[in-house]
Amino acid sequence: MPAHRGEPPPPPSISAQTTPSAFSSEDFAQALEGYAYRFEPGQVVQGKVIELEPQGVYVDIGGKAPAFLPLAEAVLRGHDPATVFVAGSEHRFAIDRDRDGEIWLSMRRLAIEEAWEKAQQCLDHGEVVECRVTDANSGGVVVSFQGLRGFIPRSHLVDRGDLESLKGQRLPLVVLEIDREKKRLVLSHRKASQTSVLRQFQKGTLVSGPVSGLRTFGAFIDLGGTAGLLHIREITQKYVPNVEAVLKVGDVVTAAIVEVDESRGRIALSTKILELHPGEFLENREAVFAQAEERLAKNIAKLWDA
Repeated sequence: MPAHRGEPPPPPSISAQTTPSAFSSEDFAQALEGYAYRFEPGQVVQGKVIELEPQGVYVDIGGKAPAFLPLAEAVLRGHDPATVFVAGSEHRFAIDRDRDGEIWLSMRRLAIEEAWEKAQQCLDHGEVVECRVTDANSGGVVVSFQGLRGFIPRSHLVDRGDLESLKGQRLPLVVLEIDREKKRLVLSHRKASQTSVLRQFQKGTLVSGPVSGLRTFGAFIDLGGTAGLLHIREITQKYVPNVEAVLKVGDVVTAAIVEVDESRGRIALSTKILELHPGEFLENREAVFAQAEERLAKNIAKLWDA
């Protein structure tokens, strides 16, 4: 007879129920043997500490038997193993190898992999990181980048004098080159310093400074710690035959930042964007500078649409 709506279904018949003796401990053991616990070298796993031994740590990673982490492969960062590997605590590991049926783990391998990933991220995005100098030679200095050995060529140091004095110092750096196969990591202190300075400047803002140098293609403006380029085509909307006819070293210029290029270490400037009509800079630059803020506010849309 069918059950009424809302009533629970009838229990299964005795013949359909599984009795305790239907699946013995021997069957369970055979099932475990037949189950493939696949762990590949380099695979990242989460594990729970079972026991700390003098030589290493036994860890439950969900396999048939506990995995083993040699203390030499642990990442302790100066801490006592007993305070790091407390029974029941969980950590991330990399599968190192299968040694006679026992899985060996490594935290150091995982840390190195993550360090290379971080280095690649820094290279891709131009991030500035701090690293400690560990050694020096005639060609440059060696640094520790999250456990990786990195090298700064002498030409990429801000202070190229006594390199031995840099040992122990922490320097801001950017990544220049990565070659994982050759374990090559090259960094630059000089470029990082330039990047830090450049990040103080923003497109669409005004700056003032004296002309520090003249070239056929434009004028360099001293911005305090770096220089901006006022290209000859960005001085005025009117044709300028040569820069020397308009500017001289020492002239103080107010200009708008139209580009900040961190990869090339360049700040591009414009006074042309502050003009009310072509050639106004040539006629009355003082008026252009005095009203620079109001004029830039009116023309800011042109700057971002450029």
